[in-house]
Amino acid sequence: MESGNANHEVETTSGITIKGILSLLMENIDADSGKRVVSLGMGDPSASTCFRTTRVAEDAVVDALQSQKFNGYSPTVGLPQTRRAIAEYLSRDLPYKLSSDDVFVTSGCTQAIDVALAMLARPGANILLPRPGFPIYELSAAFRYIEVRHYDLLPNKGWEVDLDAVQALADHNTVAMVIINPGNPCGNVYTDQHLKEIAETAEKLNVLVIADEVYGHLAFGDTPFVPMGRYGTIVPVLTLGSLSKRWIVPGWRLGWFVTSDPCGMFRNPKVVERIKKYFDLLGGPSTFIQAAVPQIIERTDEAFLEKNNDTLRQTADICCGRIGEIPCLACSDEPKGSMAMMVKLNLSLLKDISDDNDFCFKLAKEESVIILPGLALGLKDWVRITFAADPSSLEEGLGRTKSFCRRYAKQV
Repeated sequence: MESGNANHEVETTSGITIKGILSLLMENIDADSGKRVVSLGMGDPSASTCFRTTRVAEDAVVDALQSQKFNGYSPTVGLPQTRRAIAEYLSRDLPYKLSSDDVFVTSGCTQAIDVALAMLARPGANILLPRPGFPIYELSAAFRYIEVRHYDLLPNKGWEVDLDAVQALADHNTVAMVIINPGNPCGNVYTDQHLKEIAETAEKLNVLVIADEVYGHLAFGDTPFVPMGRYGTIVPVLTLGSLSKRWIVPGWRLGWFVTSDPCGMFRNPKVVERIKKYFDLLGGPSTFIQAAVPQIIERTDEAFLEKNNDTLRQTADICCGRIGEIPCLACSDEPKGSMAMMVKLNLSLLKDISDDNDFCFKLAKEESVIILPGLALGLKDWVRITFAADPSSLEEGLGRTKSFCRRYAKQV
């Protein structure tokens, strides 16, 4: 792919989803190269042989399906037993108890994101989003006519929220700020203290916090995962999550939208009724998948969950080790959670590479390796690498990336 074409892609990638960008990269691969495609761009752990769901989850779905009790419609807000199981699961890490009325079952976390923004939309509203972040928020906000304002995450501080920037950006039309913890795309995990500071800042600004915790509990460093809902007594929190990552079942599309608000803002009858009416418009997950949730949560062995985190720690270490061998790439902070990391691209060491988009499209064409340009996530001249992959794929993909970078290295 010529550099000019890559520059054209720079203009288009900011307006499409990650899946759309990855599709463009796949189209750019040279099918005649004879090289197998190594994708380190998509956050789907089930595509790797080292990540498989537990038999408990599979059996729970089979049991629900074979019972023939769950072939009809479920309540639009979710099955009562599903809502209760999710409330109990999330309450394990909170200083208060959620009730089933606080939980609304969604078709994956993506639908939960759209519900959150739909509930907050009003004329003139704006929302504060992290940069880098997850592009679905921008897309949903555009459909809801919500203005987006980006605050920076600080790579030299473990990708913490720039709270000074948050305060400078917010005004009387700001309806919420979004945090993603553990972080996608950065691989960070926020400390308890930083979450408290976020809550206090949001309370000062009179905005609620949307806590995207789709990677909840996928923390394998020295910082344990703490849910934002722990500070629901300071500021109202909308907690968004799903089964997809922790149980390695993204295709099951089972997510949740939870009002973590013990002080009661979301218990206002008018607010509750509005949420329920909106869910009447939506199609939730399959009823038999919902019915399996209580058994999945109750019977999953802790050893399965620990093994996944151990594997992520190992693959993250491989990723960081191989990146350390490539002079033009640098990890600003080793990942402590989730399944992806941001890597700094030093263009001054490369010739004939104009930016991160150009880098990723040429890498796809010449080496059949897919990684995500940082521009797609709001951060120019960085790339996102997914380490939820088989070790052999990481070794091969980053080995080819090393060869690619050698070919384009400036002579000194």
